[in-house]
Amino acid sequence: MEQKNKNTITFVVCSIFILIIGLFLAVSLGVTHIGISEIWNSIFNYSETLELTLIRDVRIPRVLCVLFTGGILGVTGAMIQGATRNPIAEPTLLGVSQGATLVIAIFYAVGITINTTNVMIASLMGALFSGAVVIGFILRKRQNSSITKILLAGTAMSTFFISLTTVIGLLSNKSQFIAFWVSGGFRNATWSDFKLVAVVGIIGLIIAILLSNKINVLSLGDDVAISLGENPERIRLITFLVMIPMCAAAVAVGKNIGFVGLIVPQIVRKILGEDYRKNIPSSFLLGAVLLIYSDIAARMFYNPYETPIGIFTALIGVPFFIVVARRERG
Repeated sequence: MEQKNKNTITFVVCSIFILIIGLFLAVSLGVTHIGISEIWNSIFNYSETLELTLIRDVRIPRVLCVLFTGGILGVTGAMIQGATRNPIAEPTLLGVSQGATLVIAIFYAVGITINTTNVMIASLMGALFSGAVVIGFILRKRQNSSITKILLAGTAMSTFFISLTTVIGLLSNKSQFIAFWVSGGFRNATWSDFKLVAVVGIIGLIIAILLSNKINVLSLGDDVAISLGENPERIRLITFLVMIPMCAAAVAVGKNIGFVGLIVPQIVRKILGEDYRKNIPSSFLLGAVLLIYSDIAARMFYNPYETPIGIFTALIGVPFFIVVARRERG
């Protein structure tokens, strides 16, 4: 027990240290390189200069949006893997993120004004619709094999939604705008976006931590959960209902970013074990770290042009997914 606590403390301290370094690099690196003194002045001694305005109104809100979006993706990945007892489950594989992206594409196509409020509304509508399909499978659960059906249904839905999104982009002559959403990115992140993702992220994280004991019981198996007086279907339903607005906020701010929710909980479980009371907050930290450095890579890889961040998470996530899937099959 003492060794496990030491591992947790070491993991948290190292994650925070790496995250702080990443936050500094994310603010300082870019087309215009910025030093420590300029960052300090933009926060504590602000004046109306171009450089300080760039830091305060462009880079800092973007970095904070990346931090909370990565944290949300890490937490939702941990929640869904614990609830379904499947290590390859994540929001994008269940179609929740793609459903949100589809409705946003429809908003673009019909000419609805794209701002933080409208994007969140569209994202929530899409996430609710796609999440309702998954919830339908949960409520109809009668055998343990239906967990596999949930994942298969989600994968089919995600493919279908992305295909529809692409078609809408072609027919509406807005393929470039919609492609940016499909591949993910934080190019236009604002303080309004930060407020949205921070509020939803913090509330969602608190609820997820409160649910962690239930998810711990569920991860032992449905029979064990029932013997302990828990209702597995109800726990899964509540978990998905908490996940849906979190996924919607992540898509509204960071667009469609895959594999973070797959990679992060796997690494956390490998280091800290199966206790979701530790795994959920730790997944928030590691998710933030992963996405911060992915965003730095997206901005610096082809500087001064920005590469979609989803490419970098996919470069890590696809081989990771294949390895985990093969291991589970074996």
